[in-house]
Amino acid sequence: MTKRSKSSQRWLARQQHDPYVARAQREGWRSRAVFKLEEIQAKERILRPGLRCLDLGASPGGWSQLAVRIIGPRGQLVAVDLLPMEPIPGVMFLAGDFAAEPTRLHLKQLLEGAQVDLVMSDIAPNSTGSRAVDQARAMQVAEDVQAFAAEVLKPGGDLLVKVFQGEGFEEYVRNIRQDFRTVRLLKPPASRAGNREIYLLARNRRMV
Repeated sequence: MTKRSKSSQRWLARQQHDPYVARAQREGWRSRAVFKLEEIQAKERILRPGLRCLDLGASPGGWSQLAVRIIGPRGQLVAVDLLPMEPIPGVMFLAGDFAAEPTRLHLKQLLEGAQVDLVMSDIAPNSTGSRAVDQARAMQVAEDVQAFAAEVLKPGGDLLVKVFQGEGFEEYVRNIRQDFRTVRLLKPPASRAGNREIYLLARNRRMV
């Protein structure tokens, strides 16, 4: 039997004692992350019926589960991830790296050239154990999300992206403020205490 690493053991211990994990299992959600989006939605109302949106890094699908219920049949939700995702009614899933050109082209085809109202990203790169390396990777992902949102987000649209506080964070926020009329930093209660993650909500994209 393979011996688990200390970090793996800590993760398992957190999962076993996490009330959000238990609640997600009880209510049929695919991940505890759904409660972060639910809490943001309760305060900010970023999801509305009829919205066209993208869920980047969607697997296993907790955010997509909640989002598609809110946007309804008049909306459109495309979920993208390198990892597979079990089908969700009303959600189009695209397997691939959103930052890779073939995936971007395929995604634009699915959207039939239309721009979107909301881009969401809950992506966190796999941890290497090196804080400096992990921070650099996380900021690269956030910058890729920002660049992609600039391609597909309509004027007046919104961006919700997970970022990590550390090297490059302040500069990233400053850059986002240039493209959107309002920017808020959110730490929903379901985000684990002590975690450096924070959600940046940029609203009302400026006209290009």
